[in-house]
Amino acid sequence: MRATGIGMITGLSILMSLAACSRSNNLILGRVEAQAGGHRVVVTDCYRTKVPGVEKIEDTLDGKPSFRFKPCKDADVIIRGDDLVVNGRLYGKIGAADRITVDHGRVEITKQTE
Repeated sequence: MRATGIGMITGLSILMSLAACSRSNNLILGRVEAQAGGHRVVVTDCYRTKVPGVEKIEDTLDGKPSFRFKPCKDADVIIRGDDLVVNGRLYGKIGAADRITVDHGRVEITKQTE
């Protein structure tokens, strides 16, 4: 009887772990990702069961769209038109479809052709 209870607890734990994993949020690996306009943004070392989505913020003065993705307290990604800002630091111009990865505080921009 006791072995059945342990098996049930193990099974429920596995199901809960799988439920916390999706393409946009993998609790086990600590990886979250979202689409911000034409950009795929990936943040690692982010262990949250529920991740806030991308926020559309005020466009630039010349009308380019701007977005903010803050999935964790130590990862704040802002795309303001063509500029990328992570945790308050400007990383320069990015292309319209470039992928952005924030991996343990290190920022990587992967150029993509449109």
